[in-house]
Amino acid sequence: MQNLTYQIKDLTADLLNLIWPTLCQVCGERLFKTEEAICTNCLANLPRTNYHLWAENEFQKLFWGRIPVMYATAFYFFEKESPYRKLIHKLKYKRLPEIGIMLGREMGYEIKDSVFSEIDIILPVPLHPRKEQIRGYNQSSMIAKGLSEGMDKPWSGNILIRNTHTATQTRKSRYERWENVKSIFTVEETHKIKDKHILVVDDVVTTGATLESCVAELLEKGATHVSLATLGLAHN
Repeated sequence: MQNLTYQIKDLTADLLNLIWPTLCQVCGERLFKTEEAICTNCLANLPRTNYHLWAENEFQKLFWGRIPVMYATAFYFFEKESPYRKLIHKLKYKRLPEIGIMLGREMGYEIKDSVFSEIDIILPVPLHPRKEQIRGYNQSSMIAKGLSEGMDKPWSGNILIRNTHTATQTRKSRYERWENVKSIFTVEETHKIKDKHILVVDDVVTTGATLESCVAELLEKGATHVSLATLGLAHN
């Protein structure tokens, strides 16, 4: 009886996909049943950074002389003319959380056997509750959820908290971005990060000001080390 139920569900899903096909969020082609959000071909051609293989990389160097970051990696280059650029836009503004979960999971599979295996817990960069309510979810939490699945590490969206609503960062200089985000994060339940190696997760990094503020707060509240992972790294 249980097998029949599964067969009926599969048949229903196949019929729905025939009428309303699920399309790849990069190329627009129809996805196969085993694919999620992005087709296998587009996923294989993602402009990956492979930064998890290098202790010193372009992302990690962003924080030299600013804040001690143990390891830093980005899954792919966020390039201006790349068809992959729209993935993060869709994740943030088109209510497609599955993009973040799927890419986070893929990144997790890729980095789980690297130095990032040392981390204890994954924390997403939090949104202000008002913005999260409007958006429907925190995109960084979706990435953290996927990373957790891929790395087999715990994650929490309730430890690192944003306590101030900030203006958009889009047209600000590096110094203005830092002034905009310094001291806006706080840690709830500090015992959960004390003496732990934390992995902070965000969608895309440009100047690193927001991540710097997160790292400073976590280290001040007792974390031993803080590492960083983002889906994209702005790259011209």
